[in-house]
Amino acid sequence: MTYARLLGRAAPLSLLGALALSGCMMGPTYHRPSVTTPVAFKEADGWAPANPSDAADKSDWWTAFGDPILNRLEETVATSNLTLAADAAAYTQAHELVIEDRASLFPSINLTPSLSTTYSGAKGATVITGSGLASSTNGGSTTTIYQPAVSGSWAPDFWGAVRRNIESAKANAQSSAATLANAKLTLQTELASDYISLRELDEEKRLYDAEIVAFEKSLQVVQNQYDAGNAAKSALLTAQTTLKTAQAADVDLARQRALMEHAIALLISVPPAQFSLAPAPWSLTLPQLPATVPSTLLQRRPDVAQAERAAASANALIGVQVAAFFPAISLTGNAGGESTALSRVFKSSNLFWTLGASASEPVFDAGLHLARYRAAKAAYDQAVATYRQTVIAAFGNVEDNLAAQRVYANEIEPLSEAARAAVENQTISLNEYEAGTVDYTTVAAAEGSALSAQLSHLSLQASQLATAVSLIESLGGGWTDKDLPKG
Repeated sequence: MTYARLLGRAAPLSLLGALALSGCMMGPTYHRPSVTTPVAFKEADGWAPANPSDAADKSDWWTAFGDPILNRLEETVATSNLTLAADAAAYTQAHELVIEDRASLFPSINLTPSLSTTYSGAKGATVITGSGLASSTNGGSTTTIYQPAVSGSWAPDFWGAVRRNIESAKANAQSSAATLANAKLTLQTELASDYISLRELDEEKRLYDAEIVAFEKSLQVVQNQYDAGNAAKSALLTAQTTLKTAQAADVDLARQRALMEHAIALLISVPPAQFSLAPAPWSLTLPQLPATVPSTLLQRRPDVAQAERAAASANALIGVQVAAFFPAISLTGNAGGESTALSRVFKSSNLFWTLGASASEPVFDAGLHLARYRAAKAAYDQAVATYRQTVIAAFGNVEDNLAAQRVYANEIEPLSEAARAAVENQTISLNEYEAGTVDYTTVAAAEGSALSAQLSHLSLQASQLATAVSLIESLGGGWTDKDLPKG
């Protein structure tokens, strides 16, 4: 028998394979779980319409804040952070599991050549060795048998269990990719928030330094008047207290700034001792964020995509458990040749082949398969509930940041005017004190109000920027589910 005839007899296996690969798929067909989506965000009044050029709608959203140092840090965190590296490795593992499961669709084929030598002694004794190096003594002889062969086994996927496993693994890989994207977005927004806090501290120190100069001037005026007998000791002590309190607060800013600097170093996976950021002026700009509708949030949030893909994976595993109720069929076979002469191994008279098949059908398992099916269905129900709750939380997250942004926008102008008025009043009060028209308590109150108003205005500016970062994060940072891997 020739190999062509041998392959011809195996043709039914090819047909069987085609039927198995196109066979039925047990279990429910997956559909994205339904969620209640509002038509518009409640807090979106006054939200500017989307513009294709808006930086916040791009993956490099941080450029909208107009700070080149922040830009460099954001690029660094995406490539250097070790937590992201771990998440990337987890995604690679999940992706390789898809390939591993896909391999189960196809036969496993092994090349199994063998060589055996038989030695027959003078008295008819037989000795078998695997080396082929036996030699004849006392008139004995050796016989070598060559047997190249191919063996294979295959479990056709008649009921779709393997394909459902592949479907589940693919969804898991996509879920892992979404987890990676969400971790990256979280780290990037955390870095932006820490950077804003650090620059706020730089600006706060500038304000304190300027006010300390003013307080020192006031103290000198009071000291002069006290020395001349024109001011009470209480006025001098008040001026000294105001100055020393401000100096102490100014010194403590260094501690707070060091903590922010260390936090940024850890985000880019650099030892704090090897990282520093020089103080810089307050130059961050508030970006104009593009408006969107709630329905698009389902495609823009990586955490929503992660939860949805987890539901898809759980749905596929139901099919795996349904398929377990049906017979498991496996096929085995081997083919090859056998001869004492290597040159005659592949002659038709020396060829052989065998085929075998087996099947097993669960008859009694004390409810094992049913319990596994119910557990898989419950796992899917849990994943769906988690997905829906994730969506609701995402809507709430956007609403919170929209509300804060709207309130801050209405608050910033009057607070800015209050800070300007307080600084002007501080100067006027000191002049009036020197002229003897007011006592020093008026000056002290004006100085405290000026510093407090300026710090409040600065804090509100920082809060606006931080809220913009949070809103960008809640909108997905320019990410969409089209960024998920397909296979």
